[in-house]
Amino acid sequence: MKKFIAFVTVLSLIISCGRSSDKGELVGINGGKWHPEKPFGMALIPGGAFIMGKSDADLANVEDAPTKTVTVRAFYMDETEITNSEYRQFVEWVKDSTIRVRLAILADMSGQTAATGKGKNATSIADFAFDDSDPTKMTAYDKYMTDNYYSVGTADDEYAGRKLNKKVKLIKDTKLYPDEYYTEVMDSMYIPIEESYNGLRTIDVDKLKFRYSWMDIQAAAKAKVGKRKDFIKTEEVKIYPDTTVWIKDFAYSYNEPMHNDYFWHKAYGEYPVVGVKWTQAKAFCAWRTLNKNTYIKSKKKGRDLINSFRLPTEAEWEYAARGGLQSATYPWGGPYTKNDRGCFLANFKPNRGDYAADEALYTVEAKSYDPNGYNLYNMAGNVSEWTDSSYDSNAYEYVSSMNPNVQDGSNKRKILRGGSWKDVAYFLQVSTRDYEYADSARSYIGFRTVQDYMGTQTTGNVKKKK
Repeated sequence: MKKFIAFVTVLSLIISCGRSSDKGELVGINGGKWHPEKPFGMALIPGGAFIMGKSDADLANVEDAPTKTVTVRAFYMDETEITNSEYRQFVEWVKDSTIRVRLAILADMSGQTAATGKGKNATSIADFAFDDSDPTKMTAYDKYMTDNYYSVGTADDEYAGRKLNKKVKLIKDTKLYPDEYYTEVMDSMYIPIEESYNGLRTIDVDKLKFRYSWMDIQAAAKAKVGKRKDFIKTEEVKIYPDTTVWIKDFAYSYNEPMHNDYFWHKAYGEYPVVGVKWTQAKAFCAWRTLNKNTYIKSKKKGRDLINSFRLPTEAEWEYAARGGLQSATYPWGGPYTKNDRGCFLANFKPNRGDYAADEALYTVEAKSYDPNGYNLYNMAGNVSEWTDSSYDSNAYEYVSSMNPNVQDGSNKRKILRGGSWKDVAYFLQVSTRDYEYADSARSYIGFRTVQDYMGTQTTGNVKKKK
């Protein structure tokens, strides 16, 4: 009996030593207070309620913006429209990944495996082989993820689940190409010589595609039955902007210089990107989320992954554009488009046929004019902006399906807000609604992204506990 009591005592001591310091209380497993990280280039828009819709006379008699009280939660929003420079980062990432996929596939087909002991400079196509050639150096987790989940962005099923090798730099100088295989892949990325202009070969933009998956949460919520995979959708989007919009939108204007230089020349790097479809804007949001989370995981510091970047809903956009001012006509509050010194407050078309009266013939840099109360620039004028909502003349929609190709024609019409450099002042009003089809690109439409704020931030000061 004494031995039994001693055994129970020792066992209890062992169990108690292995127990956490919760003392048997319900304390949760949060692991400490969470501190939000402000995304780069974004402003925090505090949550609150506002009167959405026309606060002035409906001079155009459209009758599609009835007033109603709407509440929105806190979120982050880009201080400026997405610029050419920022969108080019997306294009370059896709181009880099596409080239690496083609190099890895060719190395795999030719029986070459990843070279080891090499530096950052490639000596053959083997240096770009898939980064799973040496399983002995992979952890059990890496092996499992490689076999089941990793995707290299190619539609070829036999190469899905292979991990790209990004340790070796791509070689751009044709004189330094390491072998004929590398030359073959690089040559396939450019348009044929006979189709080149002025002897200058350019990248074949039709090959720049971004593939990503998303879950149709709204469909899942409405469905009575169904498996999770039934609501996971995969999109493959050509991501290069349509530079011909400068010609197509204005057939009787000399806009060839804008077509030739606007997107790629660094002189326009800080100008808002245009010629981007709604579907391309959605793809950019998915890439921005992926790019940031990939960086966080590479650092291995135990940081939480960020939640997704996305397009703003129509209500979020109008709330942010008002900058905390209720019943204002424009983001700056007043009913006029000039300040007390007679200077225009936004980039638009002040007079009939006169685009230059405001000293801006086309777009201006994204950080131009004074910001509104939430430190957001050009919420009126410069370029109209895509939102995530579909257009309905009878009501405001909270959010739309990501798929613009559904049979419901109204769902293809996506809300535009803010007006642009080619619009009259009416379209600059914070309550004015407009739309464009999701598969259309224009020289006067851009976008900015938002990210949900994790918490319940509201207007006013938050009282601290004593």
